[in-house]
Amino acid sequence: MPEPNESKHRYWFPAKKYGWGWGFPSVWQGWATLFLYLGAISLGAYLFAPAEKTTAFIVLSIVVSVLLIVIAWAKGEPPRWRWGKE
Repeated sequence: MPEPNESKHRYWFPAKKYGWGWGFPSVWQGWATLFLYLGAISLGAYLFAPAEKTTAFIVLSIVVSVLLIVIAWAKGEPPRWRWGKE
């Protein structure tokens, strides 16, 4: 049975064991976000062929990546440097 605080504070993106940042998603919302990100990058590569429309593809990639980072920051475990001892 989950602890009361655990169910209330379930992170979409848990912190990495070593280093700074987030690991793979731990709940379906995180996976959905990750797959939407990958789908947006793939669709961008289809619509803005990187060899022909390089600038448009780079701008789209940056915007979508920043959006992913904002979501991970809001819904993920607070980032800090970790040494794997926790």
